Amino acid sequence: MYGAILGDIIGSIYEFNDGPKKKEFPLFGKGCHFTDDSVMTIAVGNALINVLENGITNENGIKKEIVGSLRDWGKEYPHAGYGGMFRKWLSSDMGPYNSFGNGSAMRVSSVGWLFDTLEETKRMARYTAEVTHNHPEGIKGAEAVAVAIYLARTGKSILEISNYINENYYKINFKLDDIRDEYTFDVSCQGSVPQAIEAFLESTDFEDAIRNAISIGGDTDTIGAITGSIAEAYYGIPEELKIECLLRTRNDMRTILESFDFWKIKKD
Repeated sequence: MYGAILGDIIGSIYEFNDGPKKKEFPLFGKGCHFTDDSVMTIAVGNALINVLENGITNENGIKKEIVGSLRDWGKEYPHAGYGGMFRKWLSSDMGPYNSFGNGSAMRVSSVGWLFDTLEETKRMARYTAEVTHNHPEGIKGAEAVAVAIYLARTGKSILEISNYINENYYKINFKLDDIRDEYTFDVSCQGSVPQAIEAFLESTDFEDAIRNAISIGGDTDTIGAITGSIAEAYYGIPEELKIECLLRTRNDMRTILESFDFWKIKKD
């Protein structure tokens, strides 16, 4: 989850000005901050830790934990920058609303770490998406990101990850240099998840992956969160960046990150 939160924080100041459109920019620019991407990443992680600690295995029980955690964290951070429909969902008892927005993909990173098999990872990613983003593209985006994280953390190469995503989720037939000048704000899974994955696939280390993601502009905090979540699983995170992440979050968020670290170690 650290990678997702760092990508969110670093990309936060570029979201509405179409990004720097280059890889050279201050990594922590003036005014950068965590947004709804980080809050909901923490919320899903919190829910899944509760699922594991309490031995909840049935779909309804798991989804109840996810819904409760998303709404609890949303109430705690009501001004984090949620989209209109999700904000309405947070403050009501409405069910899923057929969204294909990238909110399902940006919050899924804990799934890629906490489960033991690829099939279980896919199933849990679907559950985290379906409580709100039950459109096939919303589910697909969440599942693709969780799978990429799982493959990265279990030792697959960038080529193997690329091949799996291309064969099962998205045909990524572009390079960042091909799209950087013209890519614009797109909050759909289908219009941002492939770009975020390609930012990882073209990277050489964690920081390079984040710079790739932010450099194309668009929904920079969410693209940064998605790319960062995969890059963390593949490269790890330099200690100084992990410290930056902890310094730029709040105590309740850090508590969940500490629990997440425990479960990561236990799973590995």
